[in-house]
Amino acid sequence: MKSIREIYKIGKGPSSSHTMGPQKAAAIFKNENPDAASYKAILYGSLAETGKGHLTDTAILETFDEGKCEVEFRVDRTIELPHDNTMDLLAFDENGNETARMRVMSVGGGDIVIEGRQEYDLPDVYEDSSFTDIAEKCLDRNIRLSDYVYEHEGQEIKLFLHEVWDVMRHAIADGLKGRGTLAGGLNVEKKAQYLYNQRHIDESANTRENRLVCAYAFAVSEQNADCGTIVTAPTCGACAVLPSVLRYMQEQKGFSDDQVINALAVAGLIGTLVKKNASISGAECGCQAEVGTACSMAAAALCELHSMSIGQIEYAAEVALEHHLGLTCDPICGLVQIPCIERNAVAAMRAINALSLANFLSETRKISFDMVVRTMYETGRDLNFRYRETAEGGLAKTYRVS
Repeated sequence: MKSIREIYKIGKGPSSSHTMGPQKAAAIFKNENPDAASYKAILYGSLAETGKGHLTDTAILETFDEGKCEVEFRVDRTIELPHDNTMDLLAFDENGNETARMRVMSVGGGDIVIEGRQEYDLPDVYEDSSFTDIAEKCLDRNIRLSDYVYEHEGQEIKLFLHEVWDVMRHAIADGLKGRGTLAGGLNVEKKAQYLYNQRHIDESANTRENRLVCAYAFAVSEQNADCGTIVTAPTCGACAVLPSVLRYMQEQKGFSDDQVINALAVAGLIGTLVKKNASISGAECGCQAEVGTACSMAAAALCELHSMSIGQIEYAAEVALEHHLGLTCDPICGLVQIPCIERNAVAAMRAINALSLANFLSETRKISFDMVVRTMYETGRDLNFRYRETAEGGLAKTYRVS
């Protein structure tokens, strides 16, 4: 199983699979074919169907020299694809003859797979690939899941996670300053600052918690939609769930940065398990793979913050993912705005609820984390393609831009 570094990527939104991945592929192809007279990118599947809203073409064109690249959106569901996010990159000489071609799959979280190659497939860091096996080893040795991460990743992973946490906090701070509307034509108003300013309207603890957590989640999601710098956790579209709950708990409970880093380590392990055994790609498995996984990561992180047992961490992570099963990916106009921004805030509150349930119900659970991950993958593959980031079903179909 790969490093948790593959779950946390620092970059600009709005989409890890539709923006980060294609841009990474274009940079590789350009570097391999620097003398080409021109280039062409052909987008298929979800990349073709929602690429405009996700700024896929903009990301690709910015990578190649100005005016030297053409982007084609080939929307054709009869074409068999190795992945729902597939693209071909072509290079041409001065006479228009094709000189090179590369097929790329953007598999989620900013990661890519290049057909016929293995050099971009990083080596495994963990020998275990199930929560059950990892938990058994930790319990046998009386160590925490965060200790397990540090033993395999090395102590230097803590420096990386401190950088991740710093970027997450800056995304919240910058997002809370935002005003006006998001670009894209939907005229979605930025609401993070408004929610934050309403935190004292009702002095009840539950209301204040809801408004603060949601304000932080809106802040990060709005930064992502505005192409600001965020951290995938595990994707751009689900980047706000984890930082919002960690920021809130640190403020309310006084947890140190080092304790937050331990929580990020555990959350990264949960996300890596999902990525290994299922998918974190909305185009492959719907939003359950993105926001569902983010909620599961956040729930596990909160349990680690509160020094809860491995059994309680598993229960919280399982509950958080289980109750996102079947969640469709239906962004209106392909933009990571409606319903994505609100969905991050709702999932953040669900993660806190999972923490509460794990505090006293973990011994009664019947479903393992590994089981719900397998179920999520099967459910995602069974979803009609219209509900997997194609903008052809759900809200994306029924909503009409006025």
